[in-house]
Amino acid sequence: MRKVRISVVGAGLIGRRHIEEIGKSEGAKLASVVDVSPQAAAVADNAGVPLHASLAELFAKDRPDGVIIATPNVLHVEQGLECVAARVPMLVEKPFAHTYAEGLRLARAAERAGVALLVGHHRRHSPILHEAVKVVQSGILGPLVGVIGSAVFYKPDAEGYYDGPNAWRREPGGGPILINMIHEIGNLRALAGEIVAVQAFASNTTRGFPVEDTVAINLRFENGALGAFLLSDTAASPKSWEQTSRENKAYSTYADEDAYTIIGTNGSLGVPTMRLKYYEKDEERSWFKPFTTRTVTLRRADPLASQIEHFAAVIRGEAEPLVTARDGLQNLRITEAISEAARSGRPVSTRDDGDGVNAAARTA
Repeated sequence: MRKVRISVVGAGLIGRRHIEEIGKSEGAKLASVVDVSPQAAAVADNAGVPLHASLAELFAKDRPDGVIIATPNVLHVEQGLECVAARVPMLVEKPFAHTYAEGLRLARAAERAGVALLVGHHRRHSPILHEAVKVVQSGILGPLVGVIGSAVFYKPDAEGYYDGPNAWRREPGGGPILINMIHEIGNLRALAGEIVAVQAFASNTTRGFPVEDTVAINLRFENGALGAFLLSDTAASPKSWEQTSRENKAYSTYADEDAYTIIGTNGSLGVPTMRLKYYEKDEERSWFKPFTTRTVTLRRADPLASQIEHFAAVIRGEAEPLVTARDGLQNLRITEAISEAARSGRPVSTRDDGDGVNAAARTA
């Protein structure tokens, strides 16, 4: 298998994680780092690769097989357009763009040019999510009725998380809707189908920042199922993907907790514990009747590592992007709709408005 050469744009936290995973990859190797920040030179030196100040400089000196864009959100679109112009496949970190309209501009440009574009919703590469989707699609739960979900955790007051260069997290656009909920939207679309409308209430009572810290969200799915989701970055609770999936070793984890419960007419599935409760085929369904219960067997793997291998396969032409630009756009659309619903107090539609964004999201 040919190892593809990948350049990473952005030497921040997520860029360094990508560099780490490329270094361990069987299908990729690091070609260079692109960044102008003070720490970038040390990152490139430590990895033993050249450092470039810009994509223009990179493409002029050394055309890699692929590029990972791991810069601040506002830079994604313009840097992505540079990759399109150079005909270089790209992985763009989420959120795909800083606004839906700008993201649509990049998606259309990549489509017209035939340049492969993968969006960095890394959880879609999780074996846990893949197995949960298989269970739902097997029909054992019956037609879906609803989803109960949560992403509730306590972001630290100390360690500069909200201070200094990170003070933007106190302001609109820096709260958990746009930072964290976009991850959950990708998971929920994969598990339960397309989301067509949202309602939301937001509060900033606990932290008192101009931006929200807690949000209650209602979801309507295209198949008729409904969802209830609680989001908070100031809640002392383990009911979040990070603290239940055991995929990121940086977090304390709790193996007996779930982030989602997927509920059908015939049974329910807890994710990521994969505890399944259901009625046997042709059995009378009643709350007086006990369920058959079992736990679905899982393997665990780092989804960031799996994402790198998938990107390498996309570059080699062996696979199509699992998370397309259109998927990334729809996740962004729904996240923006939640913010709008919280501001307006009204339900907000997230249906396709004619630009072809509403792609199927359930292939895991």
